Amino acid sequence: MLDIAAKIMKYKKSIVVVFMLLTVFSAIAQFFVSVNYNMSEYMPENTPSTKAIEVMEAEFDTPLSNAQVMIRDVSLQEALVYKDRLGELDGVSDVVWLDQALDLKTPLEMAEKELVETYYKDNHALFSLTVREGDEVAITEAIYDLIGEENALIGDAADTAVAQSMAANEAMYAALLLVPLIIIILVISTTSWIEPLFFLTAIGVSVLINLGTNIFIGEISFVTQSVSPILQLAVSLDYAVFLLHSFSDYRKKTANPEEAMQLAIKKSFPAIAASAATTFFGFLALTFMQFEIGADLGVNLVKGILLSFISVMVFLPALTVLFYKWIDKTQHKPFVPTTLSIGKGVMKVRFVSLVVVFLVLVPGFLAQQETSFIYGNGEQPESTRLGADIIAVDEVFGQTTPIVLLVPKGDVAREVRMEQDLEGVQHVTNVISYNQAVSPAIPPEYLDPSITEQFHSENYSQIILYTETENEGEAAFGVVESVREIAASYYGDEALALGESVALYDMKTTITRDNTVVNILTIVAIGTVLLFTFKSISLPVVLLLTIQAAVWINLAVPYFTDTPLVFVGYLVVSTVQLAATVDYAILFTENYLENRKEMSAKESIIKTLNEKTFSISISAAILSCVGFILWITSSNPIVASIGLLLGRGALLAFIMVLFFLPAVLLVFDKVIGKTTIKANFFREDT
Repeated sequence: MLDIAAKIMKYKKSIVVVFMLLTVFSAIAQFFVSVNYNMSEYMPENTPSTKAIEVMEAEFDTPLSNAQVMIRDVSLQEALVYKDRLGELDGVSDVVWLDQALDLKTPLEMAEKELVETYYKDNHALFSLTVREGDEVAITEAIYDLIGEENALIGDAADTAVAQSMAANEAMYAALLLVPLIIIILVISTTSWIEPLFFLTAIGVSVLINLGTNIFIGEISFVTQSVSPILQLAVSLDYAVFLLHSFSDYRKKTANPEEAMQLAIKKSFPAIAASAATTFFGFLALTFMQFEIGADLGVNLVKGILLSFISVMVFLPALTVLFYKWIDKTQHKPFVPTTLSIGKGVMKVRFVSLVVVFLVLVPGFLAQQETSFIYGNGEQPESTRLGADIIAVDEVFGQTTPIVLLVPKGDVAREVRMEQDLEGVQHVTNVISYNQAVSPAIPPEYLDPSITEQFHSENYSQIILYTETENEGEAAFGVVESVREIAASYYGDEALALGESVALYDMKTTITRDNTVVNILTIVAIGTVLLFTFKSISLPVVLLLTIQAAVWINLAVPYFTDTPLVFVGYLVVSTVQLAATVDYAILFTENYLENRKEMSAKESIIKTLNEKTFSISISAAILSCVGFILWITSSNPIVASIGLLLGRGALLAFIMVLFFLPAVLLVFDKVIGKTTIKANFFREDT
């Protein structure tokens, strides 16, 4: 290791220049990486709804409706004018309204009431339309300009537009809050005003390079864009702190800064490598998710951890030695003592800590399995335009979620029988098809193609069902199951269903399975790293129990507060919290093992608590601040939920390491001594 460190010192100027150039190129390249806001595109290709979308795109010119517009207080004639004007907007196609379901020359009183009120109720008109993917922000702005403040726009396209327009602003807002806060925390933990900037520069460079290298991937998800950079910063900042603290210690032993840095690299490498390895393999487990939004985030975080490790071990030493005089000139007295006298107090309450944790452990484990989940994007806040529009549409037309069925074309009698069965499904308010809108008695070839092409393709008939449910939940998923069962009874596997509720139903099935796989892989991977790090059978169990207990308690809170949890947030945090906070337990245990060679179990734990609580609290404070700021600044429910869980999880992990871990280490001290290779524990007088 000293040879590598010597080469880093020899080529320090070249290293700094190369990293700076890479950072500049990456900062530019990141603007050419596209961001995908459509969660359904991350579903596995073999799910039924994904196959249905592929057939829909191949067979029909017009894709599935992704927006709805409500116009208040209009006559039928005025509504038709709005329909034409909406259809004329660039990027808007397939505007569907009442005139396509029945002849408006016929008095509405003579038409089926449920059919009419699907589109026109209390003088309010509700249009379904398709907004071109990729241009949602510009197109929805044009729709808002047309309909004004008093009318409403909802749907997937509006959700995507809000997420796109807010992402950049919220990321900047989060950074403006976060960076000063991290600097304050780091200034408190160091003795130099300028040293925190070295930490942030080293990790900031790796974050920018990580963002830039996404150009080779081509596209990332909005979750990755929002969470990955901040999470990478939070979990890898410790590496830089470890190195520069070690460098500071060796500066007191040698007058040569280069020699001090070489010794610091050698000394801190095992601790930084172990810390990076647990996080690396924890994040790697995300890449095994079938729901590819987790895999997308996992790839970026794994890449980010690797780049942070390289930056800290190569770039930071070179940068620090070049500018170490700045650190010397900006020294200040410690603001708080780094050694705290809390060890004896924690030991006095060790039995209380054990009892409390074991009392909440089982309920926490069971409760986090029973939490109710949201599988989509989550609810928009009422304070936003979109949130207010959703409420406005629901108040007039109620919940409306369409399901599209595609069945092989040709057997009209079979279609009619199936449509009659579908009309009887609970929560289905209306069925629109060629047979319903025109007549099964009129051959399609006798009509203008503009009428038939919305219902028939070369191979399929399209049937649209309107339901009065939300896009997900027990009722919505019950409708999806019933519709699929009825369609399958007539057409078997040839019947295809698609729509938001159908996609979310498949998402639920997919990511529920992912949850088990990812959690097992995370625990096995981190456990293996701990096994080799400590050369012990018992310590990996103790450390994993400590952090996993914090994860279970964290994820159980939504159950006890009766708050639905966005499932993507749950899935990510259940992995990320374990991978990111197990470092606290590693740092504590490494110090305990060193002390244990020279003193009794109780004395070594007290000494470790006094010496390491401050360092662990700094790491936990940074990660917790990152989480809570994401929660506060993000209007996207998925990102906000990840932030809240992460912030709370870091605090819980810190509390568990501070109170529970010392108590367990003391209770199982003899077992640990016997099951750890070369433990060399101090033998107490008997």
